[in-house]
Amino acid sequence: MLDTTSPGHPLAPMRVFVLGATGTVGRATVAALVAQGHQVVCFVRNRSGVNGAWGPQDSQRVLPGADVRFFNVLTAKSLAQDGFRDERFDALVSCLASRTGSPRDAWAIDHQAHVDALKAAQSAGVGHMVLLSAICVQKPLLAFQHAKLAFEKCLLESGINYSIVRPTAFFKSLSGQIERVRRGKPFLLFADGQLTACKPISDADLGQFLAGCLTDPERHRRILPIGGPGPAITPLQQGQYLFELLGKPPRFKRVPVGLLDTIIATLSVLGKLSSTLADKAELARIGRYYATESMLVWDEKTGRYDADATPSTGSETLWQHYQALVSGGQATELGDHSVF
Repeated sequence: MLDTTSPGHPLAPMRVFVLGATGTVGRATVAALVAQGHQVVCFVRNRSGVNGAWGPQDSQRVLPGADVRFFNVLTAKSLAQDGFRDERFDALVSCLASRTGSPRDAWAIDHQAHVDALKAAQSAGVGHMVLLSAICVQKPLLAFQHAKLAFEKCLLESGINYSIVRPTAFFKSLSGQIERVRRGKPFLLFADGQLTACKPISDADLGQFLAGCLTDPERHRRILPIGGPGPAITPLQQGQYLFELLGKPPRFKRVPVGLLDTIIATLSVLGKLSSTLADKAELARIGRYYATESMLVWDEKTGRYDADATPSTGSETLWQHYQALVSGGQATELGDHSVF
């Protein structure tokens, strides 16, 4: 049985090249790698963070203990010359993902940038890649899912050791309605709020799991769905807990899924005339997907999502995260990834 609790400490430090290090999961992963004694090199954009708000000094500040290198545009040439620099590395860890999920962004980042990184990594002697993917690729309907799967296939066929990690929902993706509820507005639900469920996982727990993939042989050459601790949680339960936490009477506003279908249909027609509207149509499709599909292991035989078959790791719960946000002890970077 997979041991998802031990971070795995290296017998000898590895040289690890990291992509996507300035995202919240990336920072947690780098921190775990550094704590385990690895020599970490992070390759990040000159302007990173939410909406590109961070410059190079900010990136260096949030990645203590790592060697931070910078690029303007992620290309095969920049990876080789500015990133790997003809140096030898043991492993590549990627937490890199497209920011919007639009088809153009997805195929450029989730696929092509990773293809380029894998080739450069192999030239640098890398023998193991840890890839942060997503559990939703089990039922691919969207451009970013197909792009992720296309690269997963490349990695599987590359011949190097791999660990493909497919996490369920992130805490930040489920925190977008806290201020709304605090201001006395209703919690938004699609349908009855019980269409979907997930096992939310914290950045810190996921970072530990990703870092542990380097040294835990049971995580090698495997596709690894993973969730946080505790039972699966529905959106209705999230709303109920928030109202209780804030001491407010429950108020819900139910949004019919059919409304999303209407929006998607309209934007799809208009998108034939405008690439901007075409991207908005894809974003609406992404919203509908998350409103109607659970972030749990999909059982092909039964045609259902299976919470019991979704492994858990770590110790932090969504409820603890909500408590920290409400008390003011913690902030969440929502970026492009909040559900609302």
